[in-house]
Amino acid sequence: MSYLRFEKAVMTNLEESLRRELLRTNRSGAYSASTLVDCNTRKYHGLLVVPVPEIDDENHVLLSSFDCTVVQHGAEFNLGLHKYQGNNFSPKGHKYIREFDASLVPTTVYRVGGVVLKRETIFQAYEDRILIRYTLEDAHSATTLRFRPFLAFRSVRQFTHENSVASREYQEVDNGIKTCMYRGYPELFMQFNKKNEFVFQPDWYRGIEYPKEQERGYASNEDLYVPGYFELPIKKGESIIFAASTSQIKSSTLKSLFQKEIDLRVPRDNFYHCLVTAAHQFHNREADDTRYLLAGYPWFKCRARDTFISLPGLTLAIDEQDYFELVMNTAERGLREFMEGKPLSVKIYEMDQPDVPLWAVWAIQQYAKYVGRDKAFEMYGKLLQDIIIFIKDGGHPNLRLDDNGLLYADGREKAITWMNSKANGKPVVPRSGYIVEFNALWYNAVKFCASMAAEKGDTKGAEELETLALKTKKSFVETFVNEYGYLLDYVDGNMMDWSVRPNQIFAVALDYSPLSQQQMKSVVDICTRELLTPKGLRSLSPKSGGYNPMYVGPQTQRDYAYHQGTAWPWLGGFFMEACLKLYKRSRLSFVERQMVGYEDEIDYHAIGTISELFDGNPPFHGRGAMSFAMNVAEILRTMKLLEKYSYQK
Repeated sequence: MSYLRFEKAVMTNLEESLRRELLRTNRSGAYSASTLVDCNTRKYHGLLVVPVPEIDDENHVLLSSFDCTVVQHGAEFNLGLHKYQGNNFSPKGHKYIREFDASLVPTTVYRVGGVVLKRETIFQAYEDRILIRYTLEDAHSATTLRFRPFLAFRSVRQFTHENSVASREYQEVDNGIKTCMYRGYPELFMQFNKKNEFVFQPDWYRGIEYPKEQERGYASNEDLYVPGYFELPIKKGESIIFAASTSQIKSSTLKSLFQKEIDLRVPRDNFYHCLVTAAHQFHNREADDTRYLLAGYPWFKCRARDTFISLPGLTLAIDEQDYFELVMNTAERGLREFMEGKPLSVKIYEMDQPDVPLWAVWAIQQYAKYVGRDKAFEMYGKLLQDIIIFIKDGGHPNLRLDDNGLLYADGREKAITWMNSKANGKPVVPRSGYIVEFNALWYNAVKFCASMAAEKGDTKGAEELETLALKTKKSFVETFVNEYGYLLDYVDGNMMDWSVRPNQIFAVALDYSPLSQQQMKSVVDICTRELLTPKGLRSLSPKSGGYNPMYVGPQTQRDYAYHQGTAWPWLGGFFMEACLKLYKRSRLSFVERQMVGYEDEIDYHAIGTISELFDGNPPFHGRGAMSFAMNVAEILRTMKLLEKYSYQK
């Protein structure tokens, strides 16, 4: 039985099928996304969504959807589905769906009377090309397929509406046409692997609505342009391949290309394989072979902090050391340019965040565990030294090393931590001063670099770092440990944040902790009691003021909830690492049970991957972006840790 298979009862129930989304990427920034029934519910959804760097830094929806109509004996059965204003769905093609399977490639089987039609969709790797194979599995009489392309040619952050500027021109190409609605956009090639008839019948389909945007308090409707339709006969047992792309392809190669792409796919037949596939979806290869990790889909770009946190889980945890090194090469270039005060030559955002170099050290530390410390020092030893010197010498404009060995950063006017939501231009959670995870990461970085220096015979450098670490450890305990046994979130002069937040867990999970064994246990205990959910750690305890666990409503309402009680799976990864570090094999079953909560998500919100965040209260609905790199990464890294501790005696 397939791991990701949905029966007719689920597919025809729109309350069930419309909340389940499906994502496919080409590992070069383009993607295809919709719901299981191919009814777009976000403005970010589309069959072919590609970056257009000539216009801006956003992705753009070229082909929104592609409706198929089965024609027999003059009767038409439209398999498409769109939501229009007034809660009207048309043409209700979902009622013909018999089953859906996403274990290898997204496959939908339709039954229309005696006709059984199978549709398989695949995104070609490293090309802006979506491929769809239609196979007529059964039919008792002559059958014709008719296809209508719905074109948008717009940014994912905008809408298109009927206008007189859009070009209606098209040109015939090999078994298809090419068209472009607006100047500056690439041409869209739509081709089949066999001869077909294109009927030019231009029209606008008005008032198409996106309910996800309504929920988020945004404008939610647009008009889509349909230039006409393709029509071609199909015989029982025959397969027809359709390609939509920004470049022309020889139509005779489509059949072999489709099969080649299928052969490259790993079946998503269990939780682990789903996460591996999800990990690969964050890959982004530039034309010059520069490698990035996107922070998530559908709206995130490559962000520095997310890159370093995600990198070990998305690569080392699935035995892909080579990709770690490729991404780190790109990230190191950007980090060095920032430290040297040069303009960035890489497309990595938020490199100026104060904790970015600290997370870079942590990522290298994980690499050292995987390949060995000698290789890690050979690859990144100089970078480690330069980061420590950069911080110690006050090179960062918003990171100051005080005499007490702690790092100070000003976050009162600008969000500087991963808790980065803003309202009215100000941080919702203005974490400033001595920030708990910054200093936990700093202590860990100093100790790690001291140990590396000692191993390489740099006795003087090691002693200096150990002296600094000792000072940092003493000040950390004095500053953050309170009489209730947990850690203050940040301290800025007389300002102390007593909120119970998950950021304290890093002081336990990291390899080098400034806390005693008893202090670490106390932190884990309070995180277990007040923050732990089946979907990760809450960003704020229900017992703390301002608890707001439901990430719903308009933008401002969601901003105030974003880090005020919502649950984050990536934080759960560090929590489980802390549990295993403290309690070893005795907590294996506990961690394994926690993983069940993540596996439940694989077929519930975004199929085969993990959403950005979850409500902090039951039933813990997935919210935000469809797929989030740090979440997938930390779950994979936890699985690797489970494997390690399971084999320990």
